[in-house]
Amino acid sequence: MRFTWNGQRRSEPTPFKPTAKGLAAAGSLCARVKELIKLGAMNDDLYAQMFPNSNYLLDRKTPTFGEFAQIWLDSREIVDSTRDNYKSVLNRFWMPALASKRIDNITSADLRKIVSAIAWESPGVRRNATDKLSSVLHTAVMDGHISRNPCLSIPRAKIAKRQVDPFERDEAERVIADMYENLTGPTRLYAAYFEFSFFTGMRPGEIRALKWAEVDEDKRRAHVCRVIVKGELFERIKTKTVRDVLLNDRALHAIQVARSLAADGAEFVFAPADASSEWIRSDSTPKKYFLAALERLSIRRRRQYDCRHTYATMCLMANMNAAFIANQLGHSVQMLLSTYAKWINSTSDWTELNKL
Repeated sequence: MRFTWNGQRRSEPTPFKPTAKGLAAAGSLCARVKELIKLGAMNDDLYAQMFPNSNYLLDRKTPTFGEFAQIWLDSREIVDSTRDNYKSVLNRFWMPALASKRIDNITSADLRKIVSAIAWESPGVRRNATDKLSSVLHTAVMDGHISRNPCLSIPRAKIAKRQVDPFERDEAERVIADMYENLTGPTRLYAAYFEFSFFTGMRPGEIRALKWAEVDEDKRRAHVCRVIVKGELFERIKTKTVRDVLLNDRALHAIQVARSLAADGAEFVFAPADASSEWIRSDSTPKKYFLAALERLSIRRRRQYDCRHTYATMCLMANMNAAFIANQLGHSVQMLLSTYAKWINSTSDWTELNKL
C-alpha cells in the first residue's frame, strides 16, 4: 500500500492475503488511510494501530507541540500572573492549529499560514505571541527534538517604542507642594509617596512593597527586593536583581513624613491611609490623589510611572554618571541610554554647537 504522509512517501505491507476478499479489505484500508490524511486526522497513534509492524513507525519519544508546550510552561520559574499570561497566549493563538502536531513536523510555512490567518489586535499582540512560540521552539531545539527553530524565518512585528513623558522639575515640585497643602491627616501619606517617587525613580510596585526593615535612614539607603503585582506581594523585582537606592534629601524627607504617619507596628513604609490592608494593593489608590493634584494645577495628565522617568531625566540633565543612574533605576546602561537618549544629548547640544 503506497501513500504520502507528512511529505514522506510511504510503502506499507498489509496483513491481508492476495485473495479477492483480502484485496477488497486492503483497498478499504487504503481508502481509509488516505481519507484520514486528507482530513488531517492521521496521527502517530492511528498509524501504529493500522500498521503495527511498520518500519516507518515514528519515535514515540518525540512529543506533539501541545505536550512539549506544557512541559516548557511547567519548567519556567515565573510567578503565577506571568504563567497565566503565557498559558493564555499559547491557548489562544497556537494550540488550535498546533496542539496535536508533532513538534518536529512544524515548518516555517505552517507558521506563516497560521500567522497570516489571525486577525491580530495590534503589532504588539502579534509580537508577544510569536515571541512566546519562538521561545517554546527554541527550547525544543536545545532539547534535541528539532534541528532548527521554524520561527526564525518569521520577521518580528515592528512596534513603535512608547515615548517617555517626564514632568519638568518645576511641575514635579508644584505637584508635591500641592499634595502636601491639600492632603491632611492620614491621606498626607500620599504626598510623601509621590515626593519619594519623584526623587528615587523606583517603580510604583517597588515603592508600595517597601518595608521599614529595608530603609536605613542613617546610611541613606533603601533596599529594593520585592514588588506588588495585581495586589499580590512577590519576593522579587522586575529585573530579578535586588539593588540599593541612595536616598537624597527629598527622599529622606518623604520617609520622615511617612514615619510620622505610620501606625504602631506597621511593616510597610507606605501602608494604606485607610488601614484597609497591610500594603497598598492597587496603584489606583494613590492615582486618584495624583490626578486630582494635576487637575488643580492645570498640568497635563501623565501616568504615575512618569514620576520615575522624571527622576531619570533630572539625573541626566545634572550630568550624573550614566552607570550610577542605571543602577539606581534597576536598568542596564544600554537600556538607560536607549530610553533617555534625548535628554542625554540635550545637556551638551548647545555646548557642541558653540564650538562652531
